[in-house]
Amino acid sequence: MSRILVVEDEPHLADGLRFNLEAERYDVDLVDNGEEALRRLAAEGTRYDLVILDVMLPGIDGFAVVSEWRRTGRFVPVLILTARGRSEDVLRGFGAGADDYLAKPFELPILLSRVRGLLRRREWFQLQAASPTPPVAAQLSFCGRRIDFEQMEVHVGEKRMPLTLMEAALLRYLAQNAGRPVSRKEILEKVWSVHEDTDTRAIDNFIVRLRRYIEVDPAHPRHLQTVRGVGYRFVADPE
Repeated sequence: MSRILVVEDEPHLADGLRFNLEAERYDVDLVDNGEEALRRLAAEGTRYDLVILDVMLPGIDGFAVVSEWRRTGRFVPVLILTARGRSEDVLRGFGAGADDYLAKPFELPILLSRVRGLLRRREWFQLQAASPTPPVAAQLSFCGRRIDFEQMEVHVGEKRMPLTLMEAALLRYLAQNAGRPVSRKEILEKVWSVHEDTDTRAIDNFIVRLRRYIEVDPAHPRHLQTVRGVGYRFVADPE
C-alpha cells in the first residue's frame, strides 16, 4: 500500500483529500503546516511514496518545504497544489524540486490521475532501470560523468548529486533520444504526460538545473544543447 503525506491547512479540503485517497486504498497522513511536514518527513523510520503539498501554508510555505527536503537529500515525488495555476507558482515549485502541480480548484478525478501517474512513474522508472535490456542502460557514462538512473544520481568525480524523479525522467528521455532535437511539447507529453496548454518555461527551468549537474560551464552547455525554436538536444560526446 502506497503511503501519502498530505500537507493542507484548509480543513474541508484536507479532510476531503484524506477521505478520497483512503477510498482508493492509500495510507494517508495529514498535517496542516510546513514545520510539521518537515518533522514528519525527517522522522526516523518514516517512509512516504508521495507528498501532496499546498503552496500557501501558515509559517513555512510549500516552496520552502520542498527546498529544505531536497536539500537534505530526500527525493520522494512531490505534487504541489497552487492557487489558480499561476505560472510563477508553477515555476517556483519546479525550481524548488517539485515533480508535478495541480491548480486549485481541481476536480477529484484529475487529482487521482496525477497521484497514480506519479506513483506509477516512480515504479516504472525503477523497473526500467533494473530491466536486463532497458532502452537506456541503468547507468550512462560520458566525458567523466556518470548518471545512475536506478539510484537517480549524477556522479562527477567524487561529487554525487541526487536527482528528483522528474529531473531523472527528463534526462533519461533526452538520453534515449540522443542527438535528436526534442521539442518542449514532446517533453510535456512524453515525460510529464501533460497534453493541455502548459507554460513550457517550466521545462527551461529543469534544463537549467540539469546543466548545473552535468556541464563544465552551464552558461555554455555542450551536452544539453538548446535548439532554437524547437527545444533541446542531448549530446554525450560533443566534438
